[in-house]
Amino acid sequence: MTKPLFRKVVIFGVGLIGGSFALALRRMNAVDEVVGFGRSAQTLAQAQQLGIINRSGSDLAAELGDADLILLATPVGQMADIMVRIAPHLGAHTLITDGGSTKCDVVDHAYKHLGALISHFIPAHPVAGGEQSGATAARADLYQNKKVILTPLPENSADAVARVRLAWELCGALVSELTPKQHDEVFAAVSHLPHLLSFALVHDLAQRENRDLLLAFAASGFRDFTRIAASSPEMWRDICLANRDALLIEMGRYMKELETLHNALAEADGAKLEEIFSIARSVRSNWTPQ
Repeated sequence: MTKPLFRKVVIFGVGLIGGSFALALRRMNAVDEVVGFGRSAQTLAQAQQLGIINRSGSDLAAELGDADLILLATPVGQMADIMVRIAPHLGAHTLITDGGSTKCDVVDHAYKHLGALISHFIPAHPVAGGEQSGATAARADLYQNKKVILTPLPENSADAVARVRLAWELCGALVSELTPKQHDEVFAAVSHLPHLLSFALVHDLAQRENRDLLLAFAASGFRDFTRIAASSPEMWRDICLANRDALLIEMGRYMKELETLHNALAEADGAKLEEIFSIARSVRSNWTPQ
């Protein structure tokens, strides 16, 4: 029988991201034991009942020293505190990765709080998820054929990066690499801004006296555009604040685009509207999600 890649994996946050990581590794027989930490004893108990973790942890010193891999799968706003707590207890061979949707802030926290142990941390962002959260949303195939972005640090050894890459690949992911800055600029444009816009549209309608009437006639276009507004408010609050510099730049560009559309409408400039719509349609039609 093939020896599992990891003897012990410790996961902070056993919801959709962390729970799915655990289920995927367990399905591939790539881990002997998964230990979960979290804010809610009820969630941890549920995760154990669902077969996501073998058991919940209570003593960091007892659990981390012999851990092969730690996954930080909490909202990014919680990661600095976790790094402070785990740093004194990391084993000599323990690697750390994360599932955060922003990278520059998480990397800054790691340099500050992991210090000399920074080489243990290989940042990652699994580009997968959904509107549902919690342990019950976790599934073993969440990462199948989905992108995972690694943003390795200069201090990381090639072996450490390869080991974390393999862990995500065993989950079925397609792994690529960017710098933390490249990552945050890309995802401000194609992920964080769309979420912000979706939340804004639904919030706008929610303030209106006739919102029930409006929603009663909303159809598939509204459904598709606003689907992501059902995502976790806490998580997206943290993401927006963590990547606010890049996101503000993208918002500024989008506001200029809206101004162009506003002016075209005000001037009844059908040619300008059609030009914009045609370019957008062409790009969208030729785009194939991967």
